[in-house]
Amino acid sequence: MKKLIILLFIVGSTLTAFAQKGEINWMTIEEAVAAQEKEPRKIMMDMYTTWCGPCKMLDKNTFHNEDVANYVNKNFYAVKFNAEGGKTVTYKDKKYKNPNFDASKKGRNSQHEFAQFLRVQAYPTIVFLDEKADVIAPIPGYQTPKQLEVYLKLFVADKYKEVTTKEQWEAYQKNFKSEFKG
Repeated sequence: MKKLIILLFIVGSTLTAFAQKGEINWMTIEEAVAAQEKEPRKIMMDMYTTWCGPCKMLDKNTFHNEDVANYVNKNFYAVKFNAEGGKTVTYKDKKYKNPNFDASKKGRNSQHEFAQFLRVQAYPTIVFLDEKADVIAPIPGYQTPKQLEVYLKLFVADKYKEVTTKEQWEAYQKNFKSEFKG
């Protein structure tokens, strides 16, 4: 019996570790903001739609990259938000809805009020928020793991406060040393 319990523990631990490898711990915006109160971290929010091909590529190729997942899980609260979905969210004491959402539609739907508030104009867009859930910047378009790494580390180190011109941004990118695979 003791051997069976040990075997089950080993198998369970292995499966848990395997399931977490390359997986970002996604949460809702409400959960992320609540978590910030206990442990301040920035928020990385994936604004996607169900019909968007580049959104699916971002999820598969970038968000499932082990380096990206590990870095995001360690340094951010990650939020996945359907920018054309029907779920009501509360952000900074205001409710955001999608009053024209049509659940019967199979493709494009109306844009959610929360996506409009965040000025999302393309899919996918990754919106970064600071430790007080204030918007730092939306980053539109598909990002490879190495492209996203530049932004992740820029925001974690608060370098975005120093990089304020096009020339500074170009210099930052030129001098950036990538560590992520993929």
